[in-house]
Amino acid sequence: MPEENRITKRRFGLLERMEEAQVSNQDPHHFARRTVLRAGLVAPFVGLARPTLAQGDYPSRTVRVIVPYAPGGAVDTLARRISQKLTDILGQSFVVENKSGASGTIGAAEAARAAPDGYTLLALDNTFAILPYIFRRLPFDHATAFQPITVTARSPVLLAVGEKSPYRDLASLIAAAKKDPEKLTYGTGGAGSAPHFSTLAFERAAGVKLYHVPFRGAGEAVIGVLSGNVDLVMLSPGSALGSIRGGQLRPLAISGDHRVAALPDVPTFAEAGLPGFGVINWSGLAAPRGTPHAIVQRLHMAAVRALEAPDMKAFIADIASEPGGITPAAFSALVTEETARWRDIAASASIERQ
Repeated sequence: MPEENRITKRRFGLLERMEEAQVSNQDPHHFARRTVLRAGLVAPFVGLARPTLAQGDYPSRTVRVIVPYAPGGAVDTLARRISQKLTDILGQSFVVENKSGASGTIGAAEAARAAPDGYTLLALDNTFAILPYIFRRLPFDHATAFQPITVTARSPVLLAVGEKSPYRDLASLIAAAKKDPEKLTYGTGGAGSAPHFSTLAFERAAGVKLYHVPFRGAGEAVIGVLSGNVDLVMLSPGSALGSIRGGQLRPLAISGDHRVAALPDVPTFAEAGLPGFGVINWSGLAAPRGTPHAIVQRLHMAAVRALEAPDMKAFIADIASEPGGITPAAFSALVTEETARWRDIAASASIERQ
C-alpha cells in the first residue's frame, strides 16, 4: 500500500475516535443544530452497527454510489463531484450508477437491498422526506432502510416569474393571489414533486391559493414560465442561474436566513415580507441499514474533508448552495423533521398517494 494511503487510513482512525468530542465543530449550520436539539424527534434511520476488525482496510475495492435520478441533474452532478473527491481521499474508486424512476424509489430500493458493507451508497435529496406522501407503499422501509452519512450540500428555494410578468416583488404577487384565489398558476415537474410540495408550503405561509399546472419535468415547468403559460415557478437557484442572469426569469425571493453570493440582489422571503417560509433543499449520502459504525464514520469524515476542499467549495457556491458536512446524527434528525413537515403539508393539500 502506498505511504500516502497508509497515512490517510491512520488519520481517519484517529478522527473516528475524536468524533464524539468534535460533534459540535462538525456541524457548522444552525439549521442542523436546531434539528438535533429539538426534543421528541425519533431518528428515521436505525442505530449504527458496532465496528468489526475487518473494517480496518475499508475500502479495499470499488464503491458504487447509486443516484436514483437521471444523469445531469443537481443530485447526479454533486454525487459525481464528491465521488471523485472520495476516490482521491480513500484510495479506491467511487463510481456513480444512475438508477432512475418512480421519484427515486427504484434506485433507493436497490440500495436498500445491497449488502451493508459500505460498498453501496445512496445519493439522496429532500425528495426522500416526501416519499411516504406520494406512494401508498414503498419498496423499502422509509424509517429504517438507511443509515445517514452526511448532507453534502444545502440549497435555498427560489420563487421566480417570467420577464414580462407584472409582479415586480413578492408582496404584489401575494396581494394578487389573495384577491383572486387560484387565478395565479404555478408550474412543477409533476404532482408530488419537491417543487410541488415547496409551493404548497409557500401557499400555507402566504395564506394564498394558487392553481397547479404539472408538467412532465422541471425543465418544462421553467419553459412554461418563460413562455407566459404559467405565472410562477419554485425551483433551486442553481438550475435557473442562466435564465436569471439572461433576464428571462425574474426572481422575487429566496429561502434561507441570508442572501446567496451568486444572487446578491435577490431578497430572502423574510426580507420580502414572508418570514414563515423556511423550505431548504438538501442532498446527502446514506448507506444501507446495518453498515458498520466504523465504515459510516470513515465515510463521514472523508466527505467532510472533501467538502472542505477549495474547489468543492467553489463549485457548490457557483450553484448557489452551501456545503454540508453535518454528523450522521444531525442528518438523521433533519430527515425526521422534514418528514414531519411534509406530512402536514400533504394532509392539508389532500395529496392523493399513488
